[in-house]
Amino acid sequence: MSHSINGIQSNESVSLTVRIVINEMDFIKTRDDDETANLIWNDSAVQHEKIAELRNYQRINHFPGMGEICRKDCLARNMAKMIKCQPQEYSFIPKTWIFPAEYTQFQNYVKELRRKRKQKTFIVKPANGAMGHGISLIRNCEKLPAQEHFIVQEYLDKPFLMEGYKFDLRIYILVTSCDPLRIFLYNDGLVRMGTEKYHAPSEANLSQLYMHLTNYSVNKHNENFERDETVDKGSKRSISWFTEFLRTNDYDVAKFWGDVSELVVKTLIVAEPHVLHAYRMCRPGQPPGSDSVCFEVLGFDIILDRKLKPWLLEINRAPSFGTDQKIDYDVKKGVLLNALKLLNIRASDKKRNLAQQKAEAQRRLYGHGSMKKLSAASSDWEKQRHTLERRREELKERLAQVRKQISREEHEKQHLGNYRRIYPPDDKLLLEKYESLLSAAFQTFLAGRAASLQKEMNNPLKRMKEEDILDLLEQCELDDEKLMGKSSRQRGPKVGEREKTHKLGENRENRGHMHQRPLKKCRMHWKPPIKSLKTSTAPSASPSLSGPIRRSISCPRSIASLSSPNEVRALSTRPSPTVPVAPPLVRPSSATLRSHSLSRSGSAHRVPHSNSLGTIHSNIVRYSTKEQEAELVRQTLAVLTAMRIRFPGKTEEEAEGVLDEILDNWKYHKPKVASYWLVKLDSTKQRKVLDIVRTNVRSVLQRIWKEPDVESLHLYRLFNRVFNRLLWSHGQGMWNCFSNTGSSWETIFSKSSEVVSPQELQCCRRLVQLCRDCLLVVYKFVSESRGSLTGLKKDSDLKFPALSSLYLCQKTFALSPPQSLKDIIFIRRP
Repeated sequence: MSHSINGIQSNESVSLTVRIVINEMDFIKTRDDDETANLIWNDSAVQHEKIAELRNYQRINHFPGMGEICRKDCLARNMAKMIKCQPQEYSFIPKTWIFPAEYTQFQNYVKELRRKRKQKTFIVKPANGAMGHGISLIRNCEKLPAQEHFIVQEYLDKPFLMEGYKFDLRIYILVTSCDPLRIFLYNDGLVRMGTEKYHAPSEANLSQLYMHLTNYSVNKHNENFERDETVDKGSKRSISWFTEFLRTNDYDVAKFWGDVSELVVKTLIVAEPHVLHAYRMCRPGQPPGSDSVCFEVLGFDIILDRKLKPWLLEINRAPSFGTDQKIDYDVKKGVLLNALKLLNIRASDKKRNLAQQKAEAQRRLYGHGSMKKLSAASSDWEKQRHTLERRREELKERLAQVRKQISREEHEKQHLGNYRRIYPPDDKLLLEKYESLLSAAFQTFLAGRAASLQKEMNNPLKRMKEEDILDLLEQCELDDEKLMGKSSRQRGPKVGEREKTHKLGENRENRGHMHQRPLKKCRMHWKPPIKSLKTSTAPSASPSLSGPIRRSISCPRSIASLSSPNEVRALSTRPSPTVPVAPPLVRPSSATLRSHSLSRSGSAHRVPHSNSLGTIHSNIVRYSTKEQEAELVRQTLAVLTAMRIRFPGKTEEEAEGVLDEILDNWKYHKPKVASYWLVKLDSTKQRKVLDIVRTNVRSVLQRIWKEPDVESLHLYRLFNRVFNRLLWSHGQGMWNCFSNTGSSWETIFSKSSEVVSPQELQCCRRLVQLCRDCLLVVYKFVSESRGSLTGLKKDSDLKFPALSSLYLCQKTFALSPPQSLKDIIFIRRP
């Protein structure tokens, strides 16, 4: 680890805290010029060149680009942009003006206040100041100089008070990676109180900074500052004490911490486009998901209003680790110690990195793993092979990233200490909201540039789990066999009787199957002792993909049953009459069951037996009886069958007529639907079309199964695999459902040891039919709204129309115990 001793006397307390933690971690301090240190600790921002020179095993305690939220003026500028596009989500920062650029706007705002006979107080801060220097309160705004650099904020004059004093909170945040973004919140921190009783601002008390400012560097000079080591006394206390204070006084502690966590995540989402772009510029060629050479401990300063709503004041990228009091030592030591344990810095990292560099050099030298380039004279068969091979390599690369992330998460869970992860969150709905905000941030700050980042953000593979990627790899294997001309029979779940395939238009219910972050520089270098090689218990590096690809323990195959992985439950020979009949499913020969490169460990993916019924094991919901689960599946199938896609502005009968017209004139519509789905819509918009169905199906499962987290349901896991299969190969999986050629989506179950009951398969078939109908309705709606699809301007039809009136309608269905679902489930706009 590294921290340069230059200027250590100017910041002795920081050095002391860091040295104590380093010694406790059994690290060794090295010379300042040692370029092989495992950790470099700087008390100031780091030059981009320094980050670019780091080896992959080294760590430095700052990210490039973090100044975009750590400078007050940059924070205000970036927040203003996000407020424009997401005003409801970014309402936690006071109104701010950046001088001199926004002097005119500020004066206009003041004139408007006078016209309304309102009086407000403003706080003036240096744009890049710290420790309370240069801060003042004003009410007479005409006296403000127009050409000086500072920011002006509305003063929060109704703060939450404690014992009559104003206070703020110092929250410590650890960012371990920006690619992907990973954020941890320390469960303790500091409560820093003013040293004079608070009164609302007036002309008489504006200069009383000990009342209005909560900065420790300001209030420690007041004779009223209390250095009391008792937990519930003194001018500085711990956040753990404050949390207990809230609980004792009947405040909603969970909501308080939830609001603080959201404030932190949303703020770092604003920084992420800048940080990631700068990091990629410093580390070109580093694969996504690789171990980050940067990390950062940030100090968020937050104030609470009288309603306990948190407001962001500023962010410190070099928070003080000075220890003037015992409470400082206890909190700050924990922040650093737990952070270094989470980072998992090992002595073996250097040796492993050298071995990887050597292997990579040999690979480049001998050309191993490189794909043959196509020439102008390449045949169609060679082009197809090349596309398939490129797809397979992309999937293997993503699989390696996912497995490395699984290993990293296992280490984090075991070494969280007093931290907790707030991004990505465990709550799926909250994660969806954050991802939407992240996408908006990238579009806002990187519009027109960093195209590769934008494309990567929209890559559907980023959202896939290990099991989904393995399914796609299996599909590549099947496609490769076909391309190579190997004779292999397609297979599916066993059926007792071959199902009949209906002709186009013969059966209305079966129409879908017809077409199948500044201080004085201070740096130190540290190395972990070699002995840590022997004592390290950290997880090993992620498994290499050069050998057989196997399912990890975290990727169970057998979900609903504890039987042998090779056992597949036979399907019923007579499907429900209200559910569309699927084409026949046949098994391939055992020789083509799976290739050696996609072999699966039978014991690795079994779910351990549990004697307790009705409990959750390995995140999979279990029910007391198979009969109960089967009944819930039956109810789900009935509701899915009753669902219909409604056309905006049309009755249900008219919507049915629209679909019938498309199907009756399929020869005319087929090329237009193909062009719209496969060419005009990118992967993100394709996913949004299917999300119309996904959102409503989630709602159905939550109601019927009475399970808020449907991700734990076996049936929803099957649905997820179907959705991913339909989006496979840039939407080709979905298009295969409209043609007689191509692989059926049902092959995802045919090569699986996972048990799929007849009714579950029927549910999946109905799901696919709803997706087909949804695509046709969206296609037709866009066509009618904007005219001919072929006559559209460039990219005009990539922007979805107002589909707020598009919804699924289902007939009232009696549940057991008797209960009725809503007749209409509205759909979110794509």
